[in-house]
Amino acid sequence: MTKIFKTEKVKKLDQYTIVHEPISSIDLVERAATAFVNAFCSHYPTPCPVYVFAGQGNNGADALAVARLLHEAGYDPEVYLFNPKHDLSPKCETNKKRLLARHEIRFFEIIHDFIPPTVHADDIVIDGLFGTGLSRPLGGGFAAVVDYLNRSNATIVSIDIPSGLFGEDNRKNDRSHIIKAKRTYTFEFPKLAFLLAENESFTGQWTVLPIGIHPAAVAKTDTPYRFVTDKDVKGVIRPRRTFSHKGSFGHALLIAGGRGKMGAAVLAAGACMRSGVGRLTVHLPQRGETVLQTAVPEAMLSLDENVDFVSSLPEIENHEAIGIGPGIGVHDISAGVLETLLKTATKPLVLDADALNILAADKNRIQLLPPRTILTPHPREFDRLFGESADDYERLHKAMNMAAKHALYIVLKGAYTAVCTPEENAFFNSTGNAGMATAGSGDVLTGLILGLLAQGYTPETAAVAGVYLHGLAGDIAKANHSEESLIAGDLIRALGKAFRLQHGEN
Repeated sequence: MTKIFKTEKVKKLDQYTIVHEPISSIDLVERAATAFVNAFCSHYPTPCPVYVFAGQGNNGADALAVARLLHEAGYDPEVYLFNPKHDLSPKCETNKKRLLARHEIRFFEIIHDFIPPTVHADDIVIDGLFGTGLSRPLGGGFAAVVDYLNRSNATIVSIDIPSGLFGEDNRKNDRSHIIKAKRTYTFEFPKLAFLLAENESFTGQWTVLPIGIHPAAVAKTDTPYRFVTDKDVKGVIRPRRTFSHKGSFGHALLIAGGRGKMGAAVLAAGACMRSGVGRLTVHLPQRGETVLQTAVPEAMLSLDENVDFVSSLPEIENHEAIGIGPGIGVHDISAGVLETLLKTATKPLVLDADALNILAADKNRIQLLPPRTILTPHPREFDRLFGESADDYERLHKAMNMAAKHALYIVLKGAYTAVCTPEENAFFNSTGNAGMATAGSGDVLTGLILGLLAQGYTPETAAVAGVYLHGLAGDIAKANHSEESLIAGDLIRALGKAFRLQHGEN
């Protein structure tokens, strides 16, 4: 899996690469600038007005190299180097000299007053003012420059990270003084800040560009953060043996549905059946019998004695995994059923939706959760369970801490859903799109994870692979429809292709 490192570790990785490749530090800058320019030119192929804003540190060194390479590629950049302290980093100084050797490039070094150029909405600004080394909010003249660029309505493309943004925790940052990029080209690894909702307006669309950081350094450097990609899941989904039978792929139990919410049971059951599970039994109120047998005829039914809500726990021993929550409501009797399940279950569990709301209503029940249980909360459900968070950074680390404290897998849903593990790691998902922000999407995920659990996948694998396949199905559904018209049922219908892709099929 792609590791995500804190910014202080990235500096050590750079240094290891310089020593052990070996490569000079200025040549590593050139490599990064070349990767940036190649990506930039592929996205903005027609030369257009480009303004390059460079700071006095190593991000500025990148920016000056980018300006020179853009000129070689046929662009006509206008370059502004901000050096109010007369203190350029050695690499920035070197790239300044290289740029000045190209006399035809318009270059301005800002030491005192800055008279800004007239930047239009159709222009492109390349932001190389500050990189990942920033440790305090921007102020003074630099804050004014950032404000000017953000108000210009020009297309801002940031090098490595938008200036002013911290790589991880921005709770003490001044968000009014951070570049709002349309696009960010970052080097080798995504920054943790890019995966958090509160920073979307700063990063815009971001892309990771490989620059050849030494693999030995990456392999031996620890980090709790991972980014899950296609190659990570392809080797996980097991091929089926020719003489397999339905008993080979497990028997799942889904406790779901209630008056007015039978659709949640239908969606979770449909996704579970599409996961490859051998058998599925759905326990639900009597009112749902016709609905489930019509919508998901492949599933077996266990009917509760109550008409409208779940009031009793069915036999649970003959199942390899149990899921509970979608649509069950929060009736006191249903809460008692959940509590009994938590006290008696010996098989893997996945809890979602109303099961989480029942836990939140009496947090003492959290202590009853068997080790390695999977919870799948969205941010509001998580906050009800574990307390309010100021932002996604705080919520993420609270989820990691709670997963470790209670030996749980917490699937914290979002644009880059994070699976937090008992080892206090976080696996961020790379698939999915905004069209999946629709009713029933979470029920589909619950059914999919349940089906993988029942087939014998570990809770970690079921959660990580389930989230990835769920997002991939969303991307397939988006291609077939659109983000606006995507509904949860489309995800179930796209799961077949999502699994085929994992086996190398089209």
